[in-house]
Order: sequence, then C-alpha cells, then structure tokens
Amino acid sequence: MADGGAVRRVGTGGAAAFWEPGDQILWRYRENGGALFHIARPVTVVRDDEELLAVWLAPGTQVVKPVLADGTPLHQEPLPTRYTKARTVQLDRWFGTGVLKLARPGEPWSVWLFWEPGWKFKNWYVNLEEPLSRWDGGVDSEDHFLDICVYPDRSWGWRDEDEFAQAQQDGLMDPAVAGQVREAGRGAVEAILAWGPPFNEGWQHWRPDPSWAVPLLPEDWDRTPAHVST
Repeated sequence: MADGGAVRRVGTGGAAAFWEPGDQILWRYRENGGALFHIARPVTVVRDDEELLAVWLAPGTQVVKPVLADGTPLHQEPLPTRYTKARTVQLDRWFGTGVLKLARPGEPWSVWLFWEPGWKFKNWYVNLEEPLSRWDGGVDSEDHFLDICVYPDRSWGWRDEDEFAQAQQDGLMDPAVAGQVREAGRGAVEAILAWGPPFNEGWQHWRPDPSWAVPLLPEDWDRTPAHVST
C-alpha cells in the first residue's frame, strides 16, 4: 500500500495518466437515466497504478448529493416514489468517519472500507457500478443500485435489492443492464469467497497521512470532461 505525500492539485490539460499520493481529485456519479452528475466527492489519492486506484474521503469533506426537489433526503421518500419524483442536488458535508475507496481498472464495482470511531474496522462495502472513467480531474461512474456488505468474519450479504428492483420497474435500468449487474455481483461474490484482493491485502489497517488537507469542492464540480479514458 502506498503512503500519502504532499497535497497538490491535478492540472486540467487532458486525460490523466497516474496520480501521485496526496493529489486531490473528484469521484463523481452521473444520475441514473440522465447525463448530469448528481454525486461529487473530493478525495485524496492514496495509490494509483495499473492495478489499483485507492482514494480517501475525509470526514467533513464538502460533497454534492441528490435530494428531492423540495429538499427531502432520498432515504426518507417511500421506495415506490423515490425514483419518480423530481430531484435536485445540494451541498453537504460527509458525516461520520472517513471512507477508503478502492477500484481496479475496468472492474464493475469498487470496494469501500468503513470504520467506527476510534478506527475500529466495521466492514467492506462492494458498490456495483459502471467501471470508472478517468479524466484529468478525477473519475466518473454510474451507480447500479445493488451492493454487497462484507464483514470482518468474512460473512457477506446483498444490500439494496429492493432499490435494484424498483429502479428496473421505474425504467432506470433495462433488463440487459440488470443482467450484467447481477453477473458483476456474482463475480464480486466469487472474489469474496476466494478472499482475494482487496479483502486479503490488509487495507483495514491503513491510516491517512495526518498532513493531508481536506480537499475543497471546486465550483465547476459538474463540468463535462473534454477527454475520458477507462
């Protein structure tokens, strides 16, 4: 695992090659069924190479999140209307402990690590998603609703199957894509059962460099990249 270095801002001259530890980038998600970005999280690069992108989402980071048009948090809206009511975005702060996000190039999921206060490891969270697209300012994806929780005793379970089903019912995901997501989920389960990377790599013992500043959310967080790569 790579340790953090000095913080510096990534330039804006085209698609990124590899970032250095300590670089600050954006981790974004497009809205489902649309082309706009509705989630943006400034993060600090921990490691970036041919095998892995690892980033740190620090506590207190200003982020962009989707809400209903009247400001109601999404999780408070009953599931049958959660994806059909008008939405907007709002600024917020990442609450609680930070999150370490791990993504392998071309893989249709990323793995997030969560801790309790005091750095007691809580769980891994497999977020099924479109493989990340890289650009000079960060990485972009689209969330696929279905997730998997993995616990320190190696037990695991599916998460958000109800949201996955509702998204299909509401036309946000066609049957072909849903089948691909299920297949990706089965691939993730195989990695869990085999206890392969990243679960066997000791990332739960990683800690952020105390010299890292909390990244700032740029005003143009929703800009469309001129060049992208996977």
